[in-house]
Amino acid sequence: MSKRALNVAKPKLILQHLLAVIFTTSLLVPNLKSQPASAQVTRYCHISSSAAEEKEQLRLLAQKGDRDAERRYQELVREHSRAVQDCRRRTWPQVQAIWLRLYPCDVQGGSLQKIMDKVVNQGYNQVYIETFFDGQVLLPASTNNTAWPSVIRTPGQENTDLLAQAIQKGRERGLKVYAWMFTTNFGYTYAKRQDREDAIARNGKGQTSLYVVDNGSQVFVDPYNLQAKRDYYQMMMEVMRRRPDGVLFDYVRYPRQAGKDSIASRVTDLWLYSKSTQQALFQRALNNKGLQMIRLFLSKGYVTSTDIAQLDQQYPEEIEPLWQGRNPTIQQKAIVPPQERQPLVQSELWQLSVAHAMQGIVDFLALAAYPVQQQGVPAGVVFFPGGNQTVGKGYDSRLQPWDRFPTSLQWHPMVYGKCDSTNCIISELKQVLNTAKPGTQIIPALAGAWGKSMSNRPPLEEQMQDLSQYKSNIKGVSHFAYSWQHPEDDNNRKFCRIR
Repeated sequence: MSKRALNVAKPKLILQHLLAVIFTTSLLVPNLKSQPASAQVTRYCHISSSAAEEKEQLRLLAQKGDRDAERRYQELVREHSRAVQDCRRRTWPQVQAIWLRLYPCDVQGGSLQKIMDKVVNQGYNQVYIETFFDGQVLLPASTNNTAWPSVIRTPGQENTDLLAQAIQKGRERGLKVYAWMFTTNFGYTYAKRQDREDAIARNGKGQTSLYVVDNGSQVFVDPYNLQAKRDYYQMMMEVMRRRPDGVLFDYVRYPRQAGKDSIASRVTDLWLYSKSTQQALFQRALNNKGLQMIRLFLSKGYVTSTDIAQLDQQYPEEIEPLWQGRNPTIQQKAIVPPQERQPLVQSELWQLSVAHAMQGIVDFLALAAYPVQQQGVPAGVVFFPGGNQTVGKGYDSRLQPWDRFPTSLQWHPMVYGKCDSTNCIISELKQVLNTAKPGTQIIPALAGAWGKSMSNRPPLEEQMQDLSQYKSNIKGVSHFAYSWQHPEDDNNRKFCRIR
């Protein structure tokens, strides 16, 4: 694809217009004289199983009102926090994070403490809390003025601010807590709003993004739509009021499609047919001939030599159709007949269309990250290394332009390759390392679990060992996900009944 950059107005212009098992007291507790912190940490900065069990038993006793157990529990919480922090300072990677989804059941007393204790026990010093996902947001229902419903909709819990509580409980244990946000994937609830129909992405086949995803739960928006930008920006402002330690933007792309639709090879495959995207595309034309050529290409999917000849007659004073990024070498149309110019014009129209779709994603990301960066908080972008690949004359349907993401953001490539070894994982990481500009902070995300293989991926120990060869370039690694490491706990929390 052409490397010529499009001249796109910076998001600041837009921002000016935005609104702004029950235990009894006879339970045997291990010796309460805790071992030194250094003795409690294993090779991967994990808290020893005996120390972790002691802490959990004390937590349960404290929850029953045992004040002495509460005091000793808090001592262990602080001790384990110091132990992990000390270990991380001397052990690669210095940042080890885990991805976590919270559920309505986590409003129950002790749930967040138990979760965060487990996170620390496994040597993590950062946790990424899923804050906006599946068309819902982790904000209290009573003050939720966003375009999405709250995750916590349980009667009597309208004022519960689970995100703020999670940030507090994490920090009490030495964890940095990030808000993990879906980005252009606004969710099914957004699509149900009749006043947001124009904001939904559309392709040239008469489809909205709702109908091309198998589970019907994902809805991707037109990244050029002003209403979608306002809605997202307002939500980000609410999230930032909770003062997370960072924000990660996920689903910064278009839908992933299956079969033959997994490759976008025609203009009608692209999400260019919503009103705002088209208007922005037309504005890239630099003369009348260029504008009409873009319109013809969108409506028919191609242009002919007859189209070129007719536009030559209609606009005799204009030499060539022009648009942003086009700098034709042929300066006199009379020298070359229309039939010889047609292949180049059509090819460049296709490149313009792809570039315009990708630029919308880049601009939306810049807008989303703006309130985060304004607070001086780290912002990161999550992506698949294969999300921007070319396939023949086409492109991966996600059109995820991660190679154009700003280096001011952390890069979180999801190196999730499945090949029963680490070869494909390392291959994906090398692709990112070779593409990133110097100074880019790269924090790869691995998928798996400690001590066992999962989904054709080796244990995390093996993945981490092979990844360590790049420790001069990589200071942080994250693991997807808490639910994979603690499936029983995750299921209990997901399907419990709130008492």
